[in-house]
Amino acid sequence: MMTMAKPKKGDIVELTLDKMANGGSAVGRLDGFVIFVRGGVPGDVVKARIYKKRRTHAEARLETVLHPSAHRIPPPCAYAGYCGGCQWQQVAYDRQLAYKQALVKDPLIHIGGLKDVIVHPVIPSGEIFGYRNKMEFSFSDRRWYLPHEMDKREKEGNFALGLHVPGAFQKVIDLETCLLQKVTGNDILRAVKAHVKTSGIPVYGLKSHEGFWRYLTIRSSGAFDQWMVNVVTSTARPEVIRSLADLMHHKIPSVTTVVNNINRRKASIAVGDQEQIISGDGYILDRIGPFTFRVSANSFFQTHPAAAQRLYEQVVAYARPTGRDTVVDLYSGTGTIPLFFAPRVQSVVGMELSPSAVSDAVRNCAENHIDNCEFICGDIRETLGALSHRPDILIIDPPRAGMHKDVLARVLDLSPERIVYVSCNPATLARDLGQMVQAYHLLEIQPVDMFPNTYHVESVARLSRRNPPPAVPKPADPLLTDGF
Repeated sequence: MMTMAKPKKGDIVELTLDKMANGGSAVGRLDGFVIFVRGGVPGDVVKARIYKKRRTHAEARLETVLHPSAHRIPPPCAYAGYCGGCQWQQVAYDRQLAYKQALVKDPLIHIGGLKDVIVHPVIPSGEIFGYRNKMEFSFSDRRWYLPHEMDKREKEGNFALGLHVPGAFQKVIDLETCLLQKVTGNDILRAVKAHVKTSGIPVYGLKSHEGFWRYLTIRSSGAFDQWMVNVVTSTARPEVIRSLADLMHHKIPSVTTVVNNINRRKASIAVGDQEQIISGDGYILDRIGPFTFRVSANSFFQTHPAAAQRLYEQVVAYARPTGRDTVVDLYSGTGTIPLFFAPRVQSVVGMELSPSAVSDAVRNCAENHIDNCEFICGDIRETLGALSHRPDILIIDPPRAGMHKDVLARVLDLSPERIVYVSCNPATLARDLGQMVQAYHLLEIQPVDMFPNTYHVESVARLSRRNPPPAVPKPADPLLTDGF
């Protein structure tokens, strides 16, 4: 039988989509050749245009849905399919959970070489929209118009405040509403936009590197109904931001603080080299479970606290603390996992590379009256060797890249009785678990949905040591040879 030629860039192809891939695209095949279609749903029959061609696969944009999947729903957002904030609004939520479970399972087999692993159904989110407590919007002088907005171009010009178009970072969709944040967040977005448009001060151009207004970051506290407005600008003009702050406090009383970050660099990041508190305390308070956190403009805090609580409770449940355990938490960040363990164990040691995160962790423990946590700041490849005993429980919560191979080797040498591995990347989770199963039983994995309408999924893996090594005596006093 003759095979068809592989499609070329620009070709429009007809496909039946059969699964979801990591990255959020649906997968179709043309005579065995894999094509990823953004915006597709398994079960769709579509026409799609190839925009990127590789030797082993191609990427395509959805042109027409010829026969919709039974799991396709009308997306409620006017910007769905164009904006990069959500990828799966067109997918029924129960199917999103099923696809996320598969996204965790498949790499275990194909990357980790692990079969018959128990991967439980995904713990769902309580909220599908309005769950994010932080949104970052970009100002732009290169507005990207949606197809039905083309008649507005001459009247409205190139000003935009919104989110980037995937694959076209210099172009921004002008948003009136983002469904990922709550109503007050959208009120702030529209009020800031109206004020800036009439300010007479230009927005920053990513190509020209000229202009003043760069980013708007909105942070909120569901626990205390506090809102922070952080405006990132290219220079310091406090009188201009103070005028905006006065407007915010007048129109939206729940805005409790306005901050100005000044980023004079060309780098496109919404963090400044300098920060000025224009009004309020410069931070808001929020909670995850029973713990209170001070959240400043640039500090890390979980963007979905209710889901984060479910995740951390799952981590504790998988660790099975007895009250007498010693715990080590690798990549401990701002100390959220240590806080959840502290009331249930003898002691917790956190290890983290970022000095600012360690400072936040120490402060968070103090403000929550936790006194059995310690933190070491440094490269985990080195600090893990500072331990003077083998912990009963090891928590691993690495970045998307997973564990460095040297860290993995040190973990296996340390050989704690129980390990709980928390991952935001199914591929690197599978890679690392594939190495760890030589010394550990992989008992089960529990995925948790923290980001509905996106392909992102968190996973919690429970491992127990296969062959207990000879007992190592525990030190009577210090948990660590150094730390703070």
